[in-house]
Amino acid sequence: MALGFVLLGATLQATVGFGMALIAAPTLLLIYPDFVPGPLMAASMTLTLLVVWSERAHVDLRGMTFAALGRVAGTAVAATFLALASVALFDLAFGVLVVLGVVLSALRPNLAPTRTATAMAGLASGLMGTISAIGGPPMALVYQNAGAAQLRSTLAGFFVLGTTISVVALWGIGRFGVEEAWLALLLCPAMAGGFFLAGPLRRRVSDRAIRPLVLGLSLVAAALVLWRSLCCSGPWA
Repeated sequence: MALGFVLLGATLQATVGFGMALIAAPTLLLIYPDFVPGPLMAASMTLTLLVVWSERAHVDLRGMTFAALGRVAGTAVAATFLALASVALFDLAFGVLVVLGVVLSALRPNLAPTRTATAMAGLASGLMGTISAIGGPPMALVYQNAGAAQLRSTLAGFFVLGTTISVVALWGIGRFGVEEAWLALLLCPAMAGGFFLAGPLRRRVSDRAIRPLVLGLSLVAAALVLWRSLCCSGPWA
């Protein structure tokens, strides 16, 4: 079941540029919580490396650099939180960030990839991605008008850098080790499968057609996580 959700999310991300974690992370947290956030993020490197290599000519290196600087700052804040948070508080923060990611994806404000915008998006992505493995929406907002190829390739390149930073931070606070590495390896085939399935879909499936489904599923999963945190154990347990 875990591989199925990851395959679905990876196919979505390789098609439109982001969305893998919006589908996979909330679901895995509910049924296989050990996969979130470290193993899911580490496994996503398989997908992002394949995407960035296949569309490397379209990568916005300048914007990606400023976003990476912001990602470092956001990751530092998130790592501090994770080092101190209880399981229930983590669930609460995770659910809130998933809802935030969905809201940002739905609103789609008209932004351009300026230095400031990419740096701030990188900071938000580092905070959200390190805690919940969902770091795509802030960057997707900045590049939403840049064209599909540049959106996919630049986000993929940023995710390669950002995921590396976040996984190192998780390792530094004791949240990523040998066990998490093995769990990540289990998810890698689904990540690669999603990339290859997305090839023909890019020409047939529109972002507009699948966006409502992605956002709806994400909100349902986030609501379940928040309910578990608030009603079952309390946010400060």
